[in-house]
Amino acid sequence: MESVVLYPSPGMGHLISMVELGKLILKHHPSFSITILIVTPPYNTGSTAPYLSRVSSTFPSISFLHLPTISLPLDSFHSPHLETLVFELLRLNNPNLHQALLSISDHSTVRALIIDFFCTAALPVAAQLNIPSYYFFTSGAACLAFFLYFHFIHNQTTKSFKALNIHLHIPGIPLVLASNMPKPMLDREDKAYEFFLDKSVHLPRSAGIIINTFEALEPRAVKAISDGLCVVDGLTPPIFCIGPIIAADGRSSSGDVPECLTWLDSQPKRSVLFLCFGSLGLFSEEQLKEIAIGLERSGKRFLWVVRSPPSGYPSQRILPAADPDLNSLLPDGFLDRTRERGFVVKTWATLVAVLNNDSVSGFVTHCGWNSVLEAVCAGVPMGAWPLYAEQRFQGL
Repeated sequence: MESVVLYPSPGMGHLISMVELGKLILKHHPSFSITILIVTPPYNTGSTAPYLSRVSSTFPSISFLHLPTISLPLDSFHSPHLETLVFELLRLNNPNLHQALLSISDHSTVRALIIDFFCTAALPVAAQLNIPSYYFFTSGAACLAFFLYFHFIHNQTTKSFKALNIHLHIPGIPLVLASNMPKPMLDREDKAYEFFLDKSVHLPRSAGIIINTFEALEPRAVKAISDGLCVVDGLTPPIFCIGPIIAADGRSSSGDVPECLTWLDSQPKRSVLFLCFGSLGLFSEEQLKEIAIGLERSGKRFLWVVRSPPSGYPSQRILPAADPDLNSLLPDGFLDRTRERGFVVKTWATLVAVLNNDSVSGFVTHCGWNSVLEAVCAGVPMGAWPLYAEQRFQGL
């Protein structure tokens, strides 16, 4: 038996993307088996168990292998960025990864290890076992162009991005302010910056890079990468644009229709503005009130996904957030005054199903790449509100 092992970093968005990649591989190579390695982090990424159960029952050729839990001394990390924890967690997981690959190899020929961008620490493990390693880059080609070019930029200056009042020239993408780089990369003395720099160096050393995009969506970035303009001091590995890969609409397997979809079905065609900012897109209580005031004054129909504000205590940012108390977070009487034309959802909505509803006319989004692709496929115009990570590249 031949198999492909997929290794996503923690987080629902990364996991879903890897599962969809596994489905695509099986479509073209039905004789393969797919094993997806699951890392359980010591911080909140949302519940994945129902999703994993649904996939396992629907696609028997896809199996999930949970790696042993790693203990992280959370108070020893001086970087304020969650990405530092992710990188360190995956680095410490290398012995577990090695054992998992050996175990899978006992009963199957592992044709490839496909890793998430954050899983660069896995490259030497795969090399030791003579398993070809590929990246699955779950952001767009513009973001990949930057990361391939990043270490070249690093070598041209001794200053941090936050201290550079200049536009960066990156092959294949529009000019971007240095201060608009992802927050974990603004300070070159930060541990997160060091990790990202290491990833930039190792990306070209893989057997290839799979991107969830398509050339018609990002022609300039794809061409710049393919022409070798982003890897200045070496060869660019093979690039495979296989997108758009998006998940199914996420409705309950029981057939229950979420209340928000029933409400959308009752609204006029192309009349509803949808606001959703991803699993980590959090606003302060003051910001939530301002958004509510804007929606009310607009007079427009809306569907708004609201999450609880971030905790003011750093030690609690890794804990699961409670559902928001809408009555205390939103302006007094807001829900009653907008009841006829607005619907507020707590924490989560099934994005694909909402975007494909005929009543939705626009999408205010944090520009997470999965959300961008889902909106593109649904033909829904987007208003970009980048919040974190690489989302400013998606908003270009």
